[in-house]
Amino acid sequence: MQGEPVTVSTTVRRLTAAAMTTAAITAAIAVPASAADHRPQRERVEISNVQYDSPGWDNRSNRSLNSEWVEITNYSRHGVNLDGWTLSDEDGRTYTFDHYRLAGRATVRVHTGTGLDTRRDVYQDRRNYVWDNDSDTAILRNDHRRLVDEASWGHRGHHGHHLR
Repeated sequence: MQGEPVTVSTTVRRLTAAAMTTAAITAAIAVPASAADHRPQRERVEISNVQYDSPGWDNRSNRSLNSEWVEITNYSRHGVNLDGWTLSDEDGRTYTFDHYRLAGRATVRVHTGTGLDTRRDVYQDRRNYVWDNDSDTAILRNDHRRLVDEASWGHRGHHGHHLR
């Protein structure tokens, strides 16, 4: 028994069905890719630098305290609201960002001592050192208490300064 004779209309139907199937598969693949392009960029905020041993004598002067700092960098193009984010050490001493927005591709330096907050420098308003010179960890958490980044030191070769 022979199959159905192939006519022009049968060929057109088969080609149309194949083209529609190809178009549907292509659309299914392309839509998620284009949707991903329009999603908000994921925050890329990191601890980029730490001066954990202020240069000179540790005399607890405000100048000495402010020479101890942690830099936090936003590597994304978009600003990030740091309100409620925390920076803490292993002993639980914690600084909480209050009404602060870190611009895209910008860095803020968090000083230990007192001072006037600006876009580039904020102050913990402490009268004692935070960071242990021998070994410690700077821990950055977002406003949901999720770990964003951490920087540790205390290995041979570190002399008061940690750079990622």
